[in-house]
Amino acid sequence: MTETRATDEGPNPALGSAVRRRRRALDLTLSAVAERSGLSVPFLSQIENERARPSMRSLQRIADGLGTTAVELLAAADATERSVDVVRARHDAGLAPDAGVRPLVRGQHRMHALEFTGAQHADREFLHQGDELMYVADGAAEVEAEGRTYRLGRGDTLYLTGGVRHRWRATSQDTRVLLVSVSDHRADH
Repeated sequence: MTETRATDEGPNPALGSAVRRRRRALDLTLSAVAERSGLSVPFLSQIENERARPSMRSLQRIADGLGTTAVELLAAADATERSVDVVRARHDAGLAPDAGVRPLVRGQHRMHALEFTGAQHADREFLHQGDELMYVADGAAEVEAEGRTYRLGRGDTLYLTGGVRHRWRATSQDTRVLLVSVSDHRADH
């Protein structure tokens, strides 16, 4: 019997490098990204040089400024191909320790999965080309989509087809939400 060994690597501090690669690919200066994102040049420089870790909200703002998504930046931070991969509960995504989010899939793939814990605010609208599945593992969440509000409790699942504008928030502190989205193609940066 052949034994297959799962990859079980330690933390990957490459988020800053992924941000820098994306910025340079777009031929943008730190000042331009700062203007687009509303963040300061020194803070962006610290992130790119791995001296600061962004919160998920800051990462979203950086992604907006770079014309991409936080999920794509996290995926680009760990672009190593794996056929079998174990992401341990303490996997360091390069985000601030209190970010309340961690990737469940590493590298650049068609499927993206994130785990959100604690308070999440509905201050940002999302529009994805690919489909998305939201599963409430603990607590409760509220999703606004297509003019309706959907209240989800523990064990509930919400499925959104690509192209549906939506926003969501946790409605209790003990909330843990798993988001899985699928893109049409794998991004190669």
